[in-house]
Amino acid sequence: MNDFKTWLDPLPLVAILRGLRPDEVPTVGDALVEAGFRILEVPLNSPQPLESIRRMAERYGAGRLVGAGTVLDPAAVRGIADAGGRIVVMPHADLAVIRAAKQAGLYCVPGVATPTEAFAALAAGADALKLFPAEQASPAVLKAWRAVLPPGTAVLPVGGVAPDTMDPWLAAGAAGFGIGSSLYAPGRAADDVGARARAFAQAWRRHLDSQRSNA
Repeated sequence: MNDFKTWLDPLPLVAILRGLRPDEVPTVGDALVEAGFRILEVPLNSPQPLESIRRMAERYGAGRLVGAGTVLDPAAVRGIADAGGRIVVMPHADLAVIRAAKQAGLYCVPGVATPTEAFAALAAGADALKLFPAEQASPAVLKAWRAVLPPGTAVLPVGGVAPDTMDPWLAAGAAGFGIGSSLYAPGRAADDVGARARAFAQAWRRHLDSQRSNA
């Protein structure tokens, strides 16, 4: 697949729902969808992650890109696909996991922390790159990467991102962000998740408005 950017274009924010329970899918999932989120990731170290993925895939159908995060083993890919997941997100750049995801017809966004990992992941078929953890990098690092990565490579910083810290990353060439505990945490009410999601979406729209006014 080479059309991952079509999922990013409307709102390039990935909801990382670590700790989500299957029974929370209707409330938390709906809060995110109503805020405009289109990519929903349930890390595999959550309770019954495949069941949550299955329920989300059934509830939102083709209109949302649902899948798994913290995928560490290529053997896990088949279960994700069978549950209706269509994206594999990783904290690392294990080439075997990337290849398994692509062979299964899924999008794959591996975690990378160096240019060496980034180029190897792209060569293995990665659809985008997760700059992780973003706390150990900086917008200046991303800007340097963008000078050498293939044009159009989507890089998404993940870790420590807040609505008021997005602009420097975007100026450096970030294509979007993965958002975890600042969006969802176990036990957080769906209304709170929705409010946080709207704050992130509004920050992105302010960025777009700024771009248009400066054009």
